Amino acid sequence: MQQYDTAEEALQGKVILVTGAGDGIGKVAALSYAKAGATVILLGRTVSKLEAVYDEIVEAGCPEPAIVPLDLNGATSTHYQQFAQTIVEQFGKLDGVLHNASLLGYLRPFAQIEEKEWQDIMQVNLTSQFLLTQALLPVLKLAPCASVVFTSSGVGRTGRAYWGAYAVSKFATEGMMQVLADEYANSPIRFNCINPGATRTKMRAKAYPGEKPESLKTPEDIMPLYVYLMADNSKGVNGQSIDAQPK
Repeated sequence: MQQYDTAEEALQGKVILVTGAGDGIGKVAALSYAKAGATVILLGRTVSKLEAVYDEIVEAGCPEPAIVPLDLNGATSTHYQQFAQTIVEQFGKLDGVLHNASLLGYLRPFAQIEEKEWQDIMQVNLTSQFLLTQALLPVLKLAPCASVVFTSSGVGRTGRAYWGAYAVSKFATEGMMQVLADEYANSPIRFNCINPGATRTKMRAKAYPGEKPESLKTPEDIMPLYVYLMADNSKGVNGQSIDAQPK
């Protein structure tokens, strides 16, 4: 795997939002950002999971994080606008966003995808990211150097049978990132995608129930890229879709 050079306190003084911060890659990213010096805003559906991550960060002696319980499937543009205003009031800026929360749905033939499943996946994986990013753009402009990272997938670049709505949502995520990266090419805000690859998470286990977890990289293994894209030494990287586990 490629090496990404980041100083031990590469994110010192930064405020970074992580969606889906309750478990999996989001949890590990939040912990990694905090250990690199950032104040992390933990956004997720389940309060108990967010509180557990909060406790772990505080016990590690890192900057105290903030908790934002929010269901991306039900949140409206008003919720996101209010959230953005709260960030301004409490932190004065936002240096980074990791769009990590996603729904997988069920792997099934395209002809059998249910309308509600399609709509739920698009709401969480795409529309919520659109509304949240739109609301946060003015707050990101308050930072001297801001980074927005979307989570992509291999099936978001080459369509694969039975991956249906999830794959389509990731194609759209790649497109949204590219549009934003081009619009803000001459600004202090950069936009990129990470494809985590095959990683030991609950979502991966749901998609591949017969796979041996020990054969996969852990979320911790792929964190150097996540930290690098939030750190100032990646400020020249914009509009890229990067594999965390290049082949």
